[in-house]
Amino acid sequence: MNNPITIENLSTNEKIELMEKLWADLSSSADYSPPKWHGEELARRNNSVKEGKETYTGWNKAKEEIRKEVS
Repeated sequence: MNNPITIENLSTNEKIELMEKLWADLSSSADYSPPKWHGEELARRNNSVKEGKETYTGWNKAKEEIRKEVS
């Protein structure tokens, strides 16, 4: 018998880890394609960086900073 996951009982770090695992599984699925607005938002942000209006942080650094904030 499967034991259901009680999200409320997970720590913040466990929730983040669960989200990362879910995303990895979803995004590796052959029948998954991101919604159109994802591409539009990425293009908007890329243009802002090119124009010098914004900067970005690499994903690994961003995750590290998020984990520091929530732990």
